[in-house]
Amino acid sequence: MTMIVLGSALGTGLFLGSGSAIALAGPAVILSYACGSLLAAIIGGATGEMAVHSPVRGGFGSIAGKYLGPFAGFLTRWAYWTCTMVITGIELVAVASYLKFWWPQLPLWVGIVAFGVLIILLNIRSVHYFGVMEFALSSVKVIALSAFILVGLCLVFFGLPGHAATGVAHLSDDGGFMPGGIKSVWLSLAIVMFSFGGIEMISISAAEAKNPARSVRSSAKAMMWRLATFYILSLFVVVSVIPWRQAATFNGEVEGSPFVLVFSELGIPAIATITNLVVLVASLSAANANLYAGTRLMHSLAADSMAPRMMSRTNRQGIPVRAMWLSTLGVVLAILLAVFKPGDAFGTMITLVMVSALTVWVLILLAYLAFKRVEGNSSAFRLWGGRATGALGIVGLCAVWSALFATQGTIAPATVGVAYFVVLTMVYFAVVRKVHVVDESAFEEARRASGSSSEA
Repeated sequence: MTMIVLGSALGTGLFLGSGSAIALAGPAVILSYACGSLLAAIIGGATGEMAVHSPVRGGFGSIAGKYLGPFAGFLTRWAYWTCTMVITGIELVAVASYLKFWWPQLPLWVGIVAFGVLIILLNIRSVHYFGVMEFALSSVKVIALSAFILVGLCLVFFGLPGHAATGVAHLSDDGGFMPGGIKSVWLSLAIVMFSFGGIEMISISAAEAKNPARSVRSSAKAMMWRLATFYILSLFVVVSVIPWRQAATFNGEVEGSPFVLVFSELGIPAIATITNLVVLVASLSAANANLYAGTRLMHSLAADSMAPRMMSRTNRQGIPVRAMWLSTLGVVLAILLAVFKPGDAFGTMITLVMVSALTVWVLILLAYLAFKRVEGNSSAFRLWGGRATGALGIVGLCAVWSALFATQGTIAPATVGVAYFVVLTMVYFAVVRKVHVVDESAFEEARRASGSSSEA
């Protein structure tokens, strides 16, 4: 369970998106990721507490529907599908960007199309060994990042053969530690929080755990500490080893990973090549996983009368092909942006995801406040601070919301994202509300499962 969460959260947002965050905050991006880690810990803790009490099918979407009402459940589940759909496209943009390390002149759209076709073929043919493959690839990602941090810390403080220790002078020698002031830390959170997508996976995987109370409790604690450690230390290495203006990407253009740049600038091509290959495979894995998840989410929405019924149909192998084709809209969006606005493709899609992710996270914390009012401290795992901490998390997420509308280049896509949810709201009250029926049996099963696991 811990590897699923880490595998989802440690990805393109860190390996590639961190460059845009550095451009806004400079070396103070370390503080941005520290704040993001705190918000992620609150969301993960609240999700974990509810998941231990009710390890229900549908995870936080079903929980939001129970404690906030059917409309909240509908909005949460559609927002999460939208996240997976757009992230599929983002990960392919990242893959195409990494290819430029070897072929600088390769058009961005070529890489997106080539690897988009590959993940579509993988999702159409078979899901055998999917979990094993994703676990293995997540393990490679975690091991590679751990190695990067260890090598980087050695380089900063002790030096490596042929390279003197860089020290920490780069943290303050170009405009100071916080060149853009505290406002820049706030604005960068609009990008930084994208890196924490996946923390809510605890709720979804809890329904299939043998002992939800024990599994979620240990996974939530491990996730909080490990994510904070990975993010803060890795960004410390990046902005210490190379000047922050070199690590940053400007004008929304993403040419490569700051992590690869660390080794590339130091003249270590073999390690730089290996690092680039690792982050490329990690992004390809994430694209494949998100297309898989988006397909199943859309199939589930259709089965619950929250989406067109035709999306619930499957082929002879049991694969919901129609739901899969709809979930490739993120790939289509990535191709269109790569053709017509290649410099803005990555930033635009991150903003669209952030609108959806923030919607999901705010609804999770609102559901948590309602859950605590009804259930009290009945869960075997509890978020420190309870409702007060949950309310603090909502305030923090609202601050990130406002940053989306205060950062140049994100206002237009953020407005499109808000308009999208306005349309979803209209569809719900015009159509879905008349046909959707809340299924209480899932919560009865969850209560029995939670009770039996507690006794064990």
